[in-house]
Amino acid sequence: MVNKISRRGFLGSVAAFALTGQAAFAGPPAVSLRPMLRGGDLYKRAVPAADEIISAQKLSGKVAFAVADTASGAWLECENGTLGTPPASVTKAITALYALDVLGPSHRFETQIAATGGIVAGEVQGDVLLIGGGDPTLDTDALAQMAAALKAAGVHGVKGRLKVFEGALPVLHQIDPGQPDQVGYNPAVTGIALNFNRVHFEWKRVSGKYQVTMDGRSKKYRPDVTFAAMRIEDRTMPVYTYADQNGRDQWTVARGALGGSGARWLPVRKPALYAGEVFATMAGAHGIALGKPEVISALPQHEVVVRHQSDELRPILQDMLKYSTNLTAEMVGLAASQRRVGQVADLRGSAAQMNRWATAALGMQAPALVDHSGLGDDSALTAIDMARALLAVKDQDFRAILKEFGFRDSNGRPVKDQDIAVDAKTGTLNFVSSLAGYITAKDGREMVFAIFAADAKARAGISRAERESPPGAKTWNRKAKRVQQGLIERWDALYGRKEA
Repeated sequence: MVNKISRRGFLGSVAAFALTGQAAFAGPPAVSLRPMLRGGDLYKRAVPAADEIISAQKLSGKVAFAVADTASGAWLECENGTLGTPPASVTKAITALYALDVLGPSHRFETQIAATGGIVAGEVQGDVLLIGGGDPTLDTDALAQMAAALKAAGVHGVKGRLKVFEGALPVLHQIDPGQPDQVGYNPAVTGIALNFNRVHFEWKRVSGKYQVTMDGRSKKYRPDVTFAAMRIEDRTMPVYTYADQNGRDQWTVARGALGGSGARWLPVRKPALYAGEVFATMAGAHGIALGKPEVISALPQHEVVVRHQSDELRPILQDMLKYSTNLTAEMVGLAASQRRVGQVADLRGSAAQMNRWATAALGMQAPALVDHSGLGDDSALTAIDMARALLAVKDQDFRAILKEFGFRDSNGRPVKDQDIAVDAKTGTLNFVSSLAGYITAKDGREMVFAIFAADAKARAGISRAERESPPGAKTWNRKAKRVQQGLIERWDALYGRKEA
């Protein structure tokens, strides 16, 4: 059963907590908090200090963290707690809270098929419209169902054309311009999305020649597409290039990088054409000829024929937090901002609205986010602010949609029968690693925490071309995760055991 968060209940509980727990966490500590061990705590002196945990991994850069008792809101330990740090995908936790409050946990996004000019004897007298409603989870299977529903509604012909409306949200070429062209996690953002705005590129070498396909595959269907094309070129570097050429996504790939066969998802820069082309293919399978899609910026008068609704927002957000889907974060964040204040121009403007909301609703003091996914370089949060936000919603069952954080042993293998329960959101960028969530210690004590690690100098030295896999980044990230686990184990040992 889905637990629902009402706006009144959400903000009321936050306000009540702010009044009753104000002395505990309203302001950040003036200095870093370190545990004060009493005589009866001598056994705890064997617990490694935070700086020992960090230095043992030889982790470069800076580590900021804050941990607080969930019940009282009292800060237990903080280091660099007010240092603004890139939060990476931990940003999505704030976005989820924002969307739950503004849109509501039972909100559903709706994609429509409509007709202009009326329908006479099964023939649309004008155009067929594919109207995006901001659904980040729309896929090819759903478009196939909508095409079948259009036929079931009695439509078998169209006098006009297929037109696609994507203006329910701002039309943005990509999330972060600083990312390499080919990374699938940085697609365009508009009011319509298909398959998370990724197109599937596959290649096979047959008799010394490559066969290439570009398709919009999902679980049941694999329709080929023409809005995006791939050309193989005789070069070594760069591996990929992208150009907006003749109204389509034109890719090239270096022949020397392909090997025998393989596949990858590439970002889509023209989501409306992508969705339109796939829908036309699916409609054609039912005998409804629609031709090539046209993108429109305004909706004419129309009659809705087919409606497709997404799942409820809460499970959508749970999947977003689990799989860290950037597109979902940006689309639901934009939708929430537009519900809150009306039309917004871009991600920075929308994130600014979320920052204001977080200050008022969560008690955060210095949120400085530039998007809803955490992909942008310029975002910054403090560890204390992130922990403060988690404290504010401690009674709203937010923990239930976070992902379980599993420990690993010294050989990197998952720890079985882990006795410290951690539910958290992770975040990873090159030379940035973040983790924030809830801890249940061995004795049942609950804590909230945030850990932000970043090597700003190493990150600044990465060229745009290297960002997909820069030298040293994976090793650094593994060290950061060991530090995160070490800190959590430290807090369990220091604060998660009852006094004798």
